[in-house]
Amino acid sequence: MMDLAVKDLKRHLGRFLTTVVGVGLLFGTVLAMNGVYRGVVFEGISLIESLNPDLWVVERFRGGPFSEQSTLAEDFHYSVAAVPGVAQASPYIAYPVEREIRGKSKRFTIIGYDVFGGLGGPTKLMAGRGIGQGHYEAVAHKKLGVSLGEKIPLGLHRYTVVGLTDDITSPDGEPVVFLSLPDAQEVLFQRDNETVRNQRERLRRSLARTSNNSPEAAKLLPALQSDTHIINAVLVKLAPGADRLEVARHIEDWLYFSVYTSGEEIDLMLRGRLAKARMQLLTFRIILLIVSMVILTLVIYTFTMEKIRSIAIMKLMGAANWVIIRLVLEQSLLLTFSSFIIGWLIIHQTQDFFPRKIFLTPLDESITFGLALLGGLFASGLGVWQALKTQPALALGGH
Repeated sequence: MMDLAVKDLKRHLGRFLTTVVGVGLLFGTVLAMNGVYRGVVFEGISLIESLNPDLWVVERFRGGPFSEQSTLAEDFHYSVAAVPGVAQASPYIAYPVEREIRGKSKRFTIIGYDVFGGLGGPTKLMAGRGIGQGHYEAVAHKKLGVSLGEKIPLGLHRYTVVGLTDDITSPDGEPVVFLSLPDAQEVLFQRDNETVRNQRERLRRSLARTSNNSPEAAKLLPALQSDTHIINAVLVKLAPGADRLEVARHIEDWLYFSVYTSGEEIDLMLRGRLAKARMQLLTFRIILLIVSMVILTLVIYTFTMEKIRSIAIMKLMGAANWVIIRLVLEQSLLLTFSSFIIGWLIIHQTQDFFPRKIFLTPLDESITFGLALLGGLFASGLGVWQALKTQPALALGGH
């Protein structure tokens, strides 16, 4: 029973509640930092895990379409599809952009894929449907702030939002917009009319200074047309029974590309693009956890030391040591449990308001609670040690 501890706390209820809320906010911050760290990793690899092809084929000696820029000609996916053991090879493109949506500048990633049975499209929709035609339809992440049926301007055209997703983001945590491959290529690489006119005028002036039949003029002619048939990667699905390493080696040796599995792509992200962000967040996470444990220990120890005279009175009245020990432990555990629950409730109720994903895991919460409990027990041990050393004479003004 906790009668003695509860009665003592009731006499200082305001101070106890204020302390619980304060320490609870500290625990909420620790849990938030855990969630930020996990969220950065989750968002950084969510797109790779969601697509999860058997192989990623990218430009030679490049780290892949996410950790490093990769550029391929679109037609190369036919060569990959012809490799023995390849069941399907789909062209894929992903580029971060910044465009004006609803009058506000927003950053997001455009993903282009073969909408007619190809790999690389959205795997789960929260509303609407997938892209059903080759042009002018889009599936957007809910973080972009658009609604079903809304037309968003991208490049030279407007695209109707036919579906919404919420399961994946770009490696930077920004929303994604899925388009058909030709639409994505046009949005990303097609020059607007004014740029084309300016380019043609510059080319006309250059041609005026040369002979139209000269080699110099012939080299300038292709600049009249902008090439949009560019991709970042080819996503490969292997035939049943195909050896992944053998197929990858064949593509690397004969087509002169770099090939990675999804696991290797994730490893490239964790060791490359996300490495410093993870290390910095992990450092702050450890520091914040240590600080919170120190503060909790000091709070509990201070609570105990403030009761030294009351403990002396109890000893003067003949209270057994186990009664004093139970009083200290019960108050310590009550403070620790109450503070952690408040922090847990705060972060779970506010996690959706953070600009980036807060990914909370039961393991992190259990470890944080376990360390908080150890800190509370350690502080209780110090308090019990001081309490048992207290002389009953202190109740009478002695030392």
